[in-house]
Amino acid sequence: MTLVRYEPWNFVTRLHRDLDQLLADSPANTRATTVIPRVDVQDEAQRYVLQADLPGVQPADIEVTTDEGVLTLRAERRAAAAETSDSSVTRIERNHGVYQRRFTLPEDANLDAIDAKYAHGVLELVIPKQAKTTPRRVTVQAA
Repeated sequence: MTLVRYEPWNFVTRLHRDLDQLLADSPANTRATTVIPRVDVQDEAQRYVLQADLPGVQPADIEVTTDEGVLTLRAERRAAAAETSDSSVTRIERNHGVYQRRFTLPEDANLDAIDAKYAHGVLELVIPKQAKTTPRRVTVQAA
């Protein structure tokens, strides 16, 4: 007798994949999508390093902003010219659209010195840490 492990979510995953494939088969269904990019975050002694996968994005289409301790990463992957012409396209499987992700930065992050580099589809943000302020005791003198 063979035991088969029952995984109830396999059906939902398979259904989702089949629906995506069914809707993507038509060249008319080449809508832009919003994608949450995958990231790696490293907390080093003097800095934070964030690496985000942004395949197919041009450096000019990447926007990194900070506002009140929140870092926003936004990029857009545009459809290729061949993808916009309905006459020559047989199948489109590569997504195009907007990548967007927000991060709440720690208090010791130096927002004024963020360095960004983009190479081979990976955006690397280096966020230096500020020196921590240490509490000090103030001596009260009698007048």
